[in-house]
Amino acid sequence: MAREKKPPEEEGVPMWLVTFSDLVTLLLTFFVLLLSMASMDQVLLSRINPYSSSFSIMGSMSPGRIPQRILMVMELLESPRDVMQKPERLKDLLWPEDMLPPEVDTATLDENLRIMQDPQGLAIVLTDGVLFRPGSWELTAPARKLLAPLADVLEYSSADVTISGHTDDSPASGVDNYDLSGRRAMAVLDFFLESGLGAERFSVSGYGPDKPLESNATPQGRAQNRRVEILLKTTQWLGRYS
Repeated sequence: MAREKKPPEEEGVPMWLVTFSDLVTLLLTFFVLLLSMASMDQVLLSRINPYSSSFSIMGSMSPGRIPQRILMVMELLESPRDVMQKPERLKDLLWPEDMLPPEVDTATLDENLRIMQDPQGLAIVLTDGVLFRPGSWELTAPARKLLAPLADVLEYSSADVTISGHTDDSPASGVDNYDLSGRRAMAVLDFFLESGLGAERFSVSGYGPDKPLESNATPQGRAQNRRVEILLKTTQWLGRYS
């Protein structure tokens, strides 16, 4: 009996290899898609998170490396509304009674310090009564001790800072009010730079008597208007005090 002839083998690539290559291509496409989606998620997160990137008060520092008192201050600063409900909490953390300079007791600090909410974050407002001698733009020794806790907080944060000087409407001796307010703001900036903070984070301005907080009709009002505001920009919205 004659043997059946085998069909001739097809030339070219085997069919199983074609199927395998298609599978590899699909898997590669799938992983590339996953990688692209992960990259997009990171970009979206950086845009929608109000405390991401340069607006983060804590920056990229690991919480475990931050002193507990400073960490508590930074957490408060990220929630200005909570601070405004209990401003004494922030005061107590930054300036506990046993760390105040001898020349400044708790009552004096309360009279010369304000914590004010700003759409960009929080403003620490100190009057010239605890920072400078009358007509001077040189920080006193007690003033440097009062500013030191703020420098400690800024060391561990990435928030930008605006320092603005202000005066009352009384003529200054030997220098006009705009010059005096600018020099006082610069004196505070110089202190922060001497503390090792980077200059690129700061902006400085002097407004003279243009932005009073109180009426200049009384000595008490004028005393409150002679001040330096240190605005910690922990949020990215624009505007002035709410």
